[in-house]
Amino acid sequence: MNDEDIKYISRCIELAKKGIGMAAPNPMVGCVIVCGGEIIGEGFHKEFGGPHAEVNAINSVSDKNNLKKSTIYINLEPCSHFGKTPPCADLIISMGIPKVVIGMIDPFKEVSGKGIKKLKNAGIEVVSGVMEKECREINKRFITFHEKRRPYIILKWAQTSDGYIGLKKEEYINGRLPVWVINEKLKTIVHKWRTEEQSIMVGTNTALLDNPMLNAREWKGKSPLRIALDRNLRLPDTLNLFDNKIPTIIFTSKKNTRKKSTNLEYILIDFEKNILKQICNILFERKITSLFVEGGTRLLQTFIDEGLWDEARIFSSEKKIIRGVKAPVIIGNVVSEKKFRYDKLVILQND
Repeated sequence: MNDEDIKYISRCIELAKKGIGMAAPNPMVGCVIVCGGEIIGEGFHKEFGGPHAEVNAINSVSDKNNLKKSTIYINLEPCSHFGKTPPCADLIISMGIPKVVIGMIDPFKEVSGKGIKKLKNAGIEVVSGVMEKECREINKRFITFHEKRRPYIILKWAQTSDGYIGLKKEEYINGRLPVWVINEKLKTIVHKWRTEEQSIMVGTNTALLDNPMLNAREWKGKSPLRIALDRNLRLPDTLNLFDNKIPTIIFTSKKNTRKKSTNLEYILIDFEKNILKQICNILFERKITSLFVEGGTRLLQTFIDEGLWDEARIFSSEKKIIRGVKAPVIIGNVVSEKKFRYDKLVILQND
């Protein structure tokens, strides 16, 4: 690995990030083609089902003859199987590109190492493992999905300085409005986060008391699949969750007798068994690579207690509630802290 390899794989990572929220369940991939020390082509995987980064980069090269004396840089091993598109390894070989530099090996079993093997068998020089840590970071959702066979799970909540996440249920019933713990301008950040994940989840009480839309109305991008728990079908169909605007799943123990709608699905699970494991298995089968949990303390703490989380994003404010619902208790590695005037955001990673 040399400085040039690092320079161009860094650029691949920059390009790959442009596909966040759109490429899933595929990985985010960027590609750079260099000839004589000059970048002659670039591309990234723009959306699921569309051309891969390598295809877009090669198509961007004006003089294809230059490919025979170029190096192609990719943050992830080129695919070697037929999926929604033909194998990128085959395309690289057919174009006569003599050298390939790769950030990391693809964890997907249909590819893992096979793309590199195919390139080497064709006489192409292959360098791999360049900035592997950084390459794994941008595709942590994809990697978790394939290595742990579940979505990458992000927990998010906001808490007051005296350790509360919100009001108790009785206070809602008595007419008190929900408390927005942090500055409302920070909603924009939360909505941006939503566009980056494939699904978002709340528990029954959060759906019932807060009546959330769970969309990304304050940021340009795709809203995630909405998920809610409703063991006994207590949630009224007047809630925003049932507006039929966004695909929504309700996990329940009772057979639904309500009128069916296009964007709403009820899925039966056994609430006497491990609920979260069942949900993760179902999401895995549906190729949902990430889950953003915005529920109340009970749901969040269940994820924490089972060790079923990868990242936690915790806002804290200077506000006080005096009495209410205690915030979840969590221990993790602090990876970043950011101050927003009177509010703070801490991001934790699970060991």
